[in-house]
Amino acid sequence: MKVLMFGWEFPPHISGGLGTACLGLTKAMLRQGVEIIFVVPRAYGDENQNDMQLVGANSIRVKINRYQFGEMETKRSNLQYVTIGANLVPYVSEEEYFDIINNKVSVDRQFKVHAAASTGTIDLRGGYGGGLMNEVSSYAYIAEEIAKQFQFDVIHAHDWMTYDAGIAAKQVSGKPLVVHVHATEFDRSGMHVNQVVYDMERRGMHCADKVLTVSNLTRNTVINHYGVPEDKVTTVYNGVEAIGAKSSLHFEKSFDDKVVTFLGRITYQKGPEYFLEAAAKVLQRKKNVKFVMAGSGDMLEKMMWRAAELGISKNFFFTGFLRGDDVIHMLSISDVYVMPSVSEPFGISPLEAMRSNVPVIISKQSGVAEVLQHAIKVDFWDVDSMADAIYGIISYDALGQMFREYGKKEVDSIKWDNAAKRIKEVYKNLSENR
Repeated sequence: MKVLMFGWEFPPHISGGLGTACLGLTKAMLRQGVEIIFVVPRAYGDENQNDMQLVGANSIRVKINRYQFGEMETKRSNLQYVTIGANLVPYVSEEEYFDIINNKVSVDRQFKVHAAASTGTIDLRGGYGGGLMNEVSSYAYIAEEIAKQFQFDVIHAHDWMTYDAGIAAKQVSGKPLVVHVHATEFDRSGMHVNQVVYDMERRGMHCADKVLTVSNLTRNTVINHYGVPEDKVTTVYNGVEAIGAKSSLHFEKSFDDKVVTFLGRITYQKGPEYFLEAAAKVLQRKKNVKFVMAGSGDMLEKMMWRAAELGISKNFFFTGFLRGDDVIHMLSISDVYVMPSVSEPFGISPLEAMRSNVPVIISKQSGVAEVLQHAIKVDFWDVDSMADAIYGIISYDALGQMFREYGKKEVDSIKWDNAAKRIKEVYKNLSENR
């Protein structure tokens, strides 16, 4: 079984949990005997490829059409041309544009277009910054060529940035398409969805032969908000990688204060403001506590100002985005890990914390709450309950020890191999039913 897999990021070049999930899943799939061609927008050469084939879309040569246009001048016969490095012509409607590139321009239009085709690569950057939609479109265009060059049995696309690429590969190859929903626009934006992103998500889900979701919470969103038939959607829970030799690094605190940690994107979805408000309530009762918000995002500055307004800046620290050994270091010195997400499709970070012997407090509005028993679960908005839970764990040693001991045993059974086995069965059924 060979799979053409489209992703948007891959360790060590990651911006969040998507890349971490892709690494854990692909390693487990390889152990199941599945061959993987993993495509990313841009390959750097230092990715942890294991035995899979990693392809950078930025290295694939494709046909590039470059257009020249010029306004006709009535008093002079000369014509000025400007070279455009994309299929765009200014000041024309959509219908006129297609007429132009198909050589159907009306003579009464006072401009002329020359087209020249060449082959080359497109300099994709990946990431989530400006020009994201253009990169998503270019990625799908390159996916057509990739689907022609490689042999595979199934297509697997991770999250909305890659859905159009998966659709393009399916149209060229005729192979079945699996889309993997790690998050939806409703998780990221609440009810104020970006219509363009929503439309891409919906198109991907309806064009797919199978939709995988990381929790039943996400499955219900896909069915109810995207109109996908129930029998087409399967929940496959994420896992966590076993601790290897490098990951067994351990760091000791150089101070006696308790440490309570938030580790994730500082965005609406992750509920950082609720963590901050709970911190203020805890500090009213217990002073020897340090709260850490590790991550980056569009709400970072707002959270800094709010910490100052609440008068807790001396006990509240912002580290910026952490990765690799820095994450291990942070968890090693943490006494409690809190994930107060407003809407979390799954949430791998609590599993990583439990693996590091850290008690966890998670929101009931998270997918991982469906699989964890030895975690304290609170509503994200209930900052009083969140503060009580934090205070209890850092104040009563026996309570913290109980969650550390049983939590570690529980998380050791939540493996990526379980997810890989279920997904391999999905591949098998799709191939047999075609």
